[in-house]
Formats: sequence, structure tokens, C-alpha cells
Amino acid sequence: MTKLVGEHILMRIFIGESDRYEHKPLYEALVEMLRKEGFAGATVLRGICGFGGHSVFHTQKLLDLSADLPIIVEVVDSQEKIDAIMPRIDAMMGGGMITLEKATVIRYFHNQQQ
Repeated sequence: MTKLVGEHILMRIFIGESDRYEHKPLYEALVEMLRKEGFAGATVLRGICGFGGHSVFHTQKLLDLSADLPIIVEVVDSQEKIDAIMPRIDAMMGGGMITLEKATVIRYFHNQQQ
């Protein structure tokens, strides 16, 4: 059984739904890479509206198939693992933003028997 509790780092990667890396959605490429690197887990969140560096408003209300909604990839792990992977993430991203903050993990269990 793997147990991850205590002080760790929450990394949030802010990108757009239409961002790509090697012909696949960037968020999928990021999650696949994080999984292969042994991170504790990652979650992709799709925003309903937002804007970025160019101040272009993106929303799901518009009848536009290319709305390019905001995407956030969240991952919690050790500072060392996040620092080690950061150059690869930077190389995959064309634009966007990455934030880091301290996070206290209260409960995380992974039962390897499942």
C-alpha cells in the first residue's frame, strides 16, 4: 500500500482546450507523461469560461465549436519530483501558466491489490 501524506506541492498547469503536443491534446500528453514518471495522480479540470494573456474571453455559452475553453491540470507530489519534471513540461507547453503552492495531504491511499 502506498501512502502519501504531509507537506507536498500542488502544481496547477493552465492551458487551453485546443493546445496540442505531438498531434494530441496537451492535457492528455501531460497526464500520460506524469503517470509514466510515477506521480501520485493528476486531474484535468475543464473550465466553463475564462481568459488568458491575450484577454480573449472563452466561454461555453457561445455557439462556437472552437471555444478553446480553459483547462487546468492539477498534480500533487514532492517538490523534488515536480522540480525534476518542470523542464519537460516547459518544453511541451506553447503558452499558458504554471503555479505552485504548498499543500497538506491529509489522506491519500493507493491499495496496490486493486
